[in-house]
Amino acid sequence: MIALAGRCAGTSGWRRAALAWVLGAVAVAALPPVSFTPALAVAFTGLVWLLDGAPTIRRAAWDGWWFGFGFFTLGLYWISNALLTNPAQFGWLLPFSLFGLPAAIAVFGAIATALARLVWVPGPGRVLALAVAWSAAEWLRGHVFTGFPWNLAGYTWTWSDAMLQANAAIGIYGVSFLTVLAAASPAALAAKDGAMRRWAPPVVAVAALLLWWGAGAVRLGAALPDSGTVQVRVVQANIAEPDKWDPALRDESVRRHSLLTRSPGLERAAVVVWPETAVPYYLEHQPELAQDLGTLLPPGAVLIAGAPRGRVDDHGRLVQVWNSVDVLDERGAILSVYDKAHLVPFGEYVPLRSVLGALGIEKIVPGILDFSPGPGPRTLTAPGLPPFGPLVCYEVVFPEEVVDPRDRPAWLVNVTNDAWYGNSAGPYQHFAIARVRAVEQGLPMVRAANTGISGVIDAYGRVRARLPLGVAGVLDAALPAPLAPTWYARWGDGAYAVLLGIGAVILGQMQMRRRGASHRAG
Repeated sequence: MIALAGRCAGTSGWRRAALAWVLGAVAVAALPPVSFTPALAVAFTGLVWLLDGAPTIRRAAWDGWWFGFGFFTLGLYWISNALLTNPAQFGWLLPFSLFGLPAAIAVFGAIATALARLVWVPGPGRVLALAVAWSAAEWLRGHVFTGFPWNLAGYTWTWSDAMLQANAAIGIYGVSFLTVLAAASPAALAAKDGAMRRWAPPVVAVAALLLWWGAGAVRLGAALPDSGTVQVRVVQANIAEPDKWDPALRDESVRRHSLLTRSPGLERAAVVVWPETAVPYYLEHQPELAQDLGTLLPPGAVLIAGAPRGRVDDHGRLVQVWNSVDVLDERGAILSVYDKAHLVPFGEYVPLRSVLGALGIEKIVPGILDFSPGPGPRTLTAPGLPPFGPLVCYEVVFPEEVVDPRDRPAWLVNVTNDAWYGNSAGPYQHFAIARVRAVEQGLPMVRAANTGISGVIDAYGRVRARLPLGVAGVLDAALPAPLAPTWYARWGDGAYAVLLGIGAVILGQMQMRRRGASHRAG
């Protein structure tokens, strides 16, 4: 082990860059759909040993960049599938999507390792330094430039309901911090100290993980039986992305959703949920269509459907559009509307359009207008239903943006269209992220996806019902009950900030002791 650590630290040139890239690529195996958590131990232990051989902060930053480049190249390859829905127009962007985007996001890996190198101390302290710096860089990645908190280290635990429960207290960033701390702990096995000192960090990490699992299992065991009375029907039509916006096939899209909605058992449903842009029309301008949709519903039921919303000027020209959720009753009246607030750059709008538009760069979603953002999280109400918080697609990845804190809902509705990404890792990762949001908030979630994965998730993140990827069908289930606001729901990332502060104080004490020892030795 000591020899292996020495070889990692001593690697130089292109071999060092390649090793860092491979370590980052290995870490991807810990994420859905593979979810092989031990891969993180290999990746972060190797990264610690690599950083042991970084003589400068600049060298450490490059190590982190190459690690991040490997991690995001393999972890986000599926984004390129969106370009292949219209290769004639967007195919030329494939190299930028496959390699340019990972290269840019890898900067956060460089930030993490540079920060860690600033407080690098021999022994277990360097493991703590990496955990603090890596999770801080993940938090930064989730907030700057509109944020992209995808594939955080803590999402590795979605294979275990018990391990997910920690998110209710410390959120995904806190879970990532503890995950990296545990994953990097085997690096201590290469220390030249006595056996007790070498084995202490990994043994403590294993014990902590067992305690973590035990606490989660106790929380699940204490859950009260849930006999929900509100019946939900989720419709998944499995429509290929090129067909969704084909003018000749728009009526067919509505027809397929309608036929599935009418399948046996509809009479028991209090609410029917259709996916994002399931209705490819502006319903507020087509009342006849809205009335037709209303006739699908049993008495007293409502339809929650993804649909665009548009504003026209005095001449009837479309001047503004939103990616929205409409709530309709059995008469076809639109009871309420939610406009997506957190839009996807280059997917739904072009940043710096005056510059990039001049270069021929357009958004991937069809249409001549960029989507406009809505005002932010809202809680909607409808007759016969508990109040709910709608989330459109990508909005579910932002931990502190899923509910209106002034008007807490009783459940969440996530409508999405993952057909853009085909049969890839993307839809599995998206579904896993949605489960974590349910745990953090202590709220059940109903997820309707065009091609999957649709599901009903309870307030503990457990999947009560599910429709797999690439299948057309309906999902009938009782709406699970909400929990009282969790610690995370009350305090947000406050608990994570406390963890980060404790880690920083410990590192500061280690640095002071090290300097004191060096001074005495001198």
